[in-house]
Amino acid sequence: MTMREVNRNRRRWLGWGLLAAGFLLVSLHRAATAVLSGELMAAFDTTGAGLGLLHASFFYLYAAFQLPAGLLTDRYGARVIAATGTGAMSLGAIGFGLAGSYPVAFGARLVIGLGGSVLFVAVLRFAASWFRPDEFGTMTGVTFAAGILGGLAATTPLAVAVSTLGWRPSILGLGLLGLAVTAGIARLAQDSPAKAGYEPLEAVPERPEVTAADLKQHTIDALRSADTWLLGGVLFLVVGVGITIIGLWAIPYLVQAYGLTVTEASVYLLIGNVGGMVGPTAIGWLSDRLGRRTELIVLSALSVGATWGIFAVFGTIPLLLVAAVFFLSRVVAGGVPLAFAVMRERHPEGASGTVIGIVNTMAWIGASVFPVVMGAALDAYWTGELVDGSRVYTLTGYRVAFGIALVAGLLAAGLALVLHYKLRRTRPKQPAGSG
Repeated sequence: MTMREVNRNRRRWLGWGLLAAGFLLVSLHRAATAVLSGELMAAFDTTGAGLGLLHASFFYLYAAFQLPAGLLTDRYGARVIAATGTGAMSLGAIGFGLAGSYPVAFGARLVIGLGGSVLFVAVLRFAASWFRPDEFGTMTGVTFAAGILGGLAATTPLAVAVSTLGWRPSILGLGLLGLAVTAGIARLAQDSPAKAGYEPLEAVPERPEVTAADLKQHTIDALRSADTWLLGGVLFLVVGVGITIIGLWAIPYLVQAYGLTVTEASVYLLIGNVGGMVGPTAIGWLSDRLGRRTELIVLSALSVGATWGIFAVFGTIPLLLVAAVFFLSRVVAGGVPLAFAVMRERHPEGASGTVIGIVNTMAWIGASVFPVVMGAALDAYWTGELVDGSRVYTLTGYRVAFGIALVAGLLAAGLALVLHYKLRRTRPKQPAGSG
């Protein structure tokens, strides 16, 4: 390997690292309400459904903007779109930390979600230009792992920061950190090796110029494909329930069902998020090596439903097993991100951001729907008990909520199985490693 190739390799990891740092912050803000649930319910005098709505407000513009994010990233490149999004997200975080009322906090979460909406698509668009096709499954997994690291930071580290500094200074600090990441992306995350002054990688074409007409056709083609809706359905169900449990209701469940403190409960989410870092990376690497995608998606969706179903069936289990289930649930969920690799491989190079954005939209619609659904299920079984201004829910309510997750996992596995047999029957021409 020549020195220029070494420098090119370093540059692609630097660019990816900055973009991934932005995506890490997206995940941290997205999941922060789990640790902040008690403070937010007390600060804004809200119910479980109201807290679910505040948590879900992140996802309304986040979900709605996934398709535009893909279109804009294909048209203008990952660097500009990611820097703009990270900056907006960080300003929203500062607004959330300063919010004096529920409506202001709700609006600030909307802005955080709007800014964060472009980061995942931008990271994968960057990876499509800087990494080979046989590395893309792995990079999808590693990118997801970076997001999970953000979720991990939203557990015990955030709980410790909140207990030490208070929730408002902690969120304000994250906003300032995001502005620093914004500057790094704008300066160093070039869209392709050529724009950074290097030769293109083998088997990786330069990002093509994409016109408005191209984007329109890519969108129409993707929306007409049954594959899009099947994969989108899988993401709607699995991401929706996973984000809702890990990002909102897991800590209240552990606190109220087991009598743990918020900091103690956050350790179990930390363990789960370690599994979430291992799973996508390992399964993405395995998929690239085996040349298999859809089989792993089926297995992943089925396993996710089964792991959350343990709590639906038993209500409570020994805490050591709780840690194991949280870890395992996040490991096995690591096959679901392969949906993005399947979409990329079944569409033209210039459509990568667009098609990833379309199916990602469905994922985050699920993440905006399930918090309210599960919050309503918990409210339905609430007995009126309050502790420090926060609602205390019954074990029956939590079992119903986990039952919703079980059903969602089984439905997702069914959709993935339909896709698997559809692709197996038609066997379209596509790169090695696709479903």
